[in-house]
Amino acid sequence: MKIVIPGGSGQVGTVLARAFDGDGHDVVVLSRSPRAAPWRVAAWDGATVGEWAREIDGADVVINLAGRSVNCRYNAKNRAEILESRVNATRAVGAAIAGSARPPRVWLQASTATIYSHRYDAPNDERCGAIGGDEGNAPDTWTFSIDVARAWEAAFAEADVPSTRKVAMRSAMTMSPDPGGIFDTLHSLVRLGLGGRVGDGRQFVSWVHHRDFVRALSWLIEHEDLSGAVNIASPGPLPHAEFMRILREAEGVPFGLSGTAWMMEIAAFIHRTESELILKSRRVVPTRLLESGFTFEFPQWTDAARDLVRPR
Repeated sequence: MKIVIPGGSGQVGTVLARAFDGDGHDVVVLSRSPRAAPWRVAAWDGATVGEWAREIDGADVVINLAGRSVNCRYNAKNRAEILESRVNATRAVGAAIAGSARPPRVWLQASTATIYSHRYDAPNDERCGAIGGDEGNAPDTWTFSIDVARAWEAAFAEADVPSTRKVAMRSAMTMSPDPGGIFDTLHSLVRLGLGGRVGDGRQFVSWVHHRDFVRALSWLIEHEDLSGAVNIASPGPLPHAEFMRILREAEGVPFGLSGTAWMMEIAAFIHRTESELILKSRRVVPTRLLESGFTFEFPQWTDAARDLVRPR
């Protein structure tokens, strides 16, 4: 297949491009800052239809991952860039598909598990999950993230591409050993003795092993009966305190320094990021994937953590 990945130059895009290229597919990454890679990389601006649209015309699959990193402070400038980068790129991809003589048969569009409510009581799935908006006493920045997710999916839904099946991927954190990813950060904290509980440790962590992430996308490409919102997360979300304990055990580190919620707020300010990324409870399960017959290689964090630690 020819697979085009707009915004595929980041950590998750690299995981996908490497896997699909290794399987013999023709992979094209669209990037605002093209650089040499084992697969083809073409330039685009992430906002307007240009020469890059020729790559989409005749492609089999488009996987749009474009969007500014959320690992930053949510000031006015960054908020605008986070929102606009996602909405504009989605609209541009939709316009390119709509203008294709031979449109791709499936468009997988990045979304986020953060669209669901901050909750401890029950898991969120695609059918009965509570879409966020009223996060109680949480900071307003948490509501901002949900507003972005809603606008992102709305831009996707508005795209008029009747010949192309559309899937919104509500993805949890993809755990891979690649440098610069979320697992790399967590693993470094554990090795430094800082991988303890944050806050009360009750907040749920939703995650997916990078091999299951790739396998899930392949499954979505192959199964033409799947469209709309699909959660891409392991079926085993767990509280943060347990998540970090298992990671410490996998690394063989007996102790991890814990921190209170207010300490996390200070640390987030110093590191120019937001506490929501670690304090929000994301309890997400992949009901539609499981009901369609998909099986996870790593459904539980214990096995996934051991696998991720081993190659390092």
